[in-house]
Amino acid sequence: MNGINKVLVLSPHTDDGELGAGSTIAKFLDEGKDVYYVAFSGCEASVPKGLPKNTLRKECIRSMKTLGIALSKVDIFDYQVRTLPLYRQEILEQLIVIKKKINPDLVLVPSSHDVHQDHGVICAEAIRAFKKETSIWGYEHPWNNLSFSTDILVIIRRQHLEKKLAALKEYKSQVSRSYMNKKNILALSQTRGSQIDQDYAEAFELIRLIVT
Repeated sequence: MNGINKVLVLSPHTDDGELGAGSTIAKFLDEGKDVYYVAFSGCEASVPKGLPKNTLRKECIRSMKTLGIALSKVDIFDYQVRTLPLYRQEILEQLIVIKKKINPDLVLVPSSHDVHQDHGVICAEAIRAFKKETSIWGYEHPWNNLSFSTDILVIIRRQHLEKKLAALKEYKSQVSRSYMNKKNILALSQTRGSQIDQDYAEAFELIRLIVT
């Protein structure tokens, strides 16, 4: 982890970043790293009937507070769910602006094997934007990955896992989603930990590694 000081988390939708890398984000913050979070959709179309349209946006803000990311380092854009492929060039240009503003050492994105159309766009455009200057890791969403390469395993402690679970608990409107199930999240963390004889870990695909 030496040389990683600024970390940029790119989340296609509110909650994707926490689901894929929440424990690692908590670990980075504990280590004093500077963490930024960008969600490209407030997911108004995914809000259950009867709730305000900005529900997921508000839940994301509470999730960031729980993790410990300063709200000045959080951006949530207004793209609609499942429309990101229509705005690839615009998203690329926004990423280039973000790159110049933040100059991160590491970018976390959905895996290159993620089959969700919005996730695929964020991964591909992030590679285009950051490939010459920044290391890029792809985080894991098993429900979207037909395959996944566990190139990087980050050892996490119980307190980091608890921070992830607490952050995801803020998404009360999404509690019925199977990927929000605490047992499933815990099981995946334990499975990844068992690969390296640890209690817990999070896995990442290595997309780009730049060593200084």
